[in-house]
Amino acid sequence: MRIALVHDFLNQYGGAERVLEQLHHLYPDAPVYTSMYEPSTMPHGYRGWDIRTSFMQRLPMVTKRHQAYLMAYPMAFESFDLSNYDLVISNSSAFCKGVVTGPETLHLSYCLTPMRWAWRYRDYVGHERLGPFARFALPPFIHYLRLWDVTSAQRVDRFVGISRAVAARVRKYYGREADIIFPPVDTARFAPGVGSGDYYLTVGRLVPYRRIDLVVDAFNELGRPVKIVGDGRDRSRLEARASANVTFLGKVDDDMLTELYANCRAYLFPGEEDFGIAPVEAQAAGRPVVAYAAGGALDTVQEGETGVLFHEQTAPALVEAVGRLERTSFDVRRIRANAERFSVSVFREQFGAYVAQSYREWRLRGSPEQSDFRRGTVSVQSTGERSWS
Repeated sequence: MRIALVHDFLNQYGGAERVLEQLHHLYPDAPVYTSMYEPSTMPHGYRGWDIRTSFMQRLPMVTKRHQAYLMAYPMAFESFDLSNYDLVISNSSAFCKGVVTGPETLHLSYCLTPMRWAWRYRDYVGHERLGPFARFALPPFIHYLRLWDVTSAQRVDRFVGISRAVAARVRKYYGREADIIFPPVDTARFAPGVGSGDYYLTVGRLVPYRRIDLVVDAFNELGRPVKIVGDGRDRSRLEARASANVTFLGKVDDDMLTELYANCRAYLFPGEEDFGIAPVEAQAAGRPVVAYAAGGALDTVQEGETGVLFHEQTAPALVEAVGRLERTSFDVRRIRANAERFSVSVFREQFGAYVAQSYREWRLRGSPEQSDFRRGTVSVQSTGERSWS
């Protein structure tokens, strides 16, 4: 097969790029098409890849101020000529699933989420400190992006979501079914410590939607030590409201992060994420998780077995959940085994097999048994959700 990978942008490193790395590992000869690329902000290994950018690469300051070019992305991805490929895999949380492919090309979209700021605009505005002009000017553009997003979603031949929550959004916003393959987590980096420490831990960018404010407020009341790893524009505001038992560590290196996971009492996950890699990393270190019962946490945290869930996104609910966790005994081996369901090796095996099977079915799509190809290849598991294995 002649394969191409498509990715939204390569000017910042995060969970989406970790997924892209695994896709590139599976298909190392596939070029990566993206809107723009800034080598200095990405791992050095990317410089050996065949990365092909759009016209946006030539726009002034685009890799530093990419939000300012919001309306250029649809045109950028529609401008790529992918007619020479048998298979296109888009790794999308926003625009890149909008590439145009011909009827002879299979397009699989690994959907990290439908674009958040378009479909959850009120939540986004509620957490961001936007000025009055931005609040007035943005809605017409958001309306256009929703229309384009739905239209471009119909070009995809099969969707694969990273969690049940994402699959539900694909069904709601696009009217399409999505199979589910969980994203890869490097569980091999982590190992359980000798015993748990006395501190709680949370890791991530300090931005409003991650709801680190709940951690600060809850632990101001509890008085227990908590360590917060990460940086971001909310840090000064959070530090100003935190008591002495709340420690902000900023960015830490991988070795220190591994040690912090292994020795914490539990990991705190107060936000709603599409999947959430950090709670799986904590479980790989044998530590239980206290998580808000929404998004990917419903797939990765097992109530009473690998952690506890709270159902209201408030500080009192988090306080109550910490109390329940402290009254519960957890089996470190059970927690670690749960994390292994999301390992890199599991992802490679499942995704590679899924692509191969989908392509075989694509080649047979004219036959009666494959007449409904676009609905996906699914099995109903014990959760009652549509997923692929």
